[in-house]
Amino acid sequence: MNDLSFTFSDTIAGYVTRFDQGSKRFVMKTTDGREFAVDLTDTMSAELVRNLGEPYADASAIVQQMLVPGRYLFAYGVFYPQGGGHVFEAQRLVFVGRKEDQYQFEKQDWWIKQVASLGNSYLKWQFGDKEVDYRTYRTILNLTGEKKGDKRQETDTISRLVYGFASAYLMTGEDRYLVGAERGTQYLRDHMRFVDKDEDIVYWYHGIDVEATTETKIFASEFGDDYDAIPMYEQIYALAGPTQTYRITGDRAS
Repeated sequence: MNDLSFTFSDTIAGYVTRFDQGSKRFVMKTTDGREFAVDLTDTMSAELVRNLGEPYADASAIVQQMLVPGRYLFAYGVFYPQGGGHVFEAQRLVFVGRKEDQYQFEKQDWWIKQVASLGNSYLKWQFGDKEVDYRTYRTILNLTGEKKGDKRQETDTISRLVYGFASAYLMTGEDRYLVGAERGTQYLRDHMRFVDKDEDIVYWYHGIDVEATTETKIFASEFGDDYDAIPMYEQIYALAGPTQTYRITGDRAS
């Protein structure tokens, strides 16, 4: 870092070792033992880490009280070359708890709440306020969770969604996630699978294009280097969701 000759942004995670209020600079040490001096700026913001669905928790007014030795935090800022070395100016600090020995993500229900928030969002984005019907599923969503008007249903993405719903059920016990997993598994069986009875082999389609009451099967991959091939990883991905659902239901349906 001493020969730094350009400006760039980065995030540092580590523990506070000391803080000098006069210079508005603190030192933090990463888990692999490296130390970084961090300069506070007048335009910097600070917050407490929050889970999905939780409101913003501002900590900008109490930064100096929070910078005590041993506290873990994330510092996002800009490295600037200066005098043959560099300085790091913080633009945003994220504290992982209100107390120096507190870690919000270690709360008993942290990950349960997170997976529930994800599960509810995907149910809303894909199926709205209607029953779970994978005929309306679409692979591509925009940043706000809205469908972009395409007609593609990719096997792998449905299977991963099914895996997520099944895992959400295992963590929360909420039946709506199990419904999403079971109906997705059945949809994969009915629409995304080709059974070669002569060779006793099952292949999974890359996906299907759905238009009104018709669907067009896409057998081979349409991804980059795998184009027009049947890559093993796609076949494995197709099994992820149904396998996780089987762990819950024990359903051996073929």
